[in-house]
Amino acid sequence: MNDSTLTLHDPTSETAPANRPRCAPPASLDGRTVALFDIGKSRADEFLDHLEARLRARGVATARFAKPTNARPATTAILDDIAAGADVVVEALAD
Repeated sequence: MNDSTLTLHDPTSETAPANRPRCAPPASLDGRTVALFDIGKSRADEFLDHLEARLRARGVATARFAKPTNARPATTAILDDIAAGADVVVEALAD
């Protein structure tokens, strides 16, 4: 598949999502904090536990965040905490 068009869907559950440019990934995780965000799907915690162990073994700082349930969007407070406390986010999805 060599389609040069990439469509990104806004996972924020906004009724009128704004077009946002994609942020460039950092060249390195050195000195950065990676947020590990559990959205409440089955076995997401297992995936994040494994990823956290691997990141910490490489000296990368991590911070854990979780939604109270997968049935609702993340609260503004959770998203603000992630934005304030991390440079990169890994969101654990399933299904």
